[in-house]
Amino acid sequence: MPQLDPAPWFAILVFSWMIFLIIIPPKVLAHTFPNDPTPQSTQKPKTDSWNWPWYQASSTNL
Repeated sequence: MPQLDPAPWFAILVFSWMIFLIIIPPKVLAHTFPNDPTPQSTQKPKTDSWNWPWYQASSTNL
């Protein structure tokens, strides 16, 4: 059964892992993001309540 002969398959396994461990990581680590995130403020922004002028008129007509 030739598929059980480890000679060609072991070489393919070793070369594929060499590609994964030697060539690909520097390419992935060299990736730069197009925009750098700015640090956010820890203070909560002040939110104003909204004025709904039609709410008062419709609630009195119930």
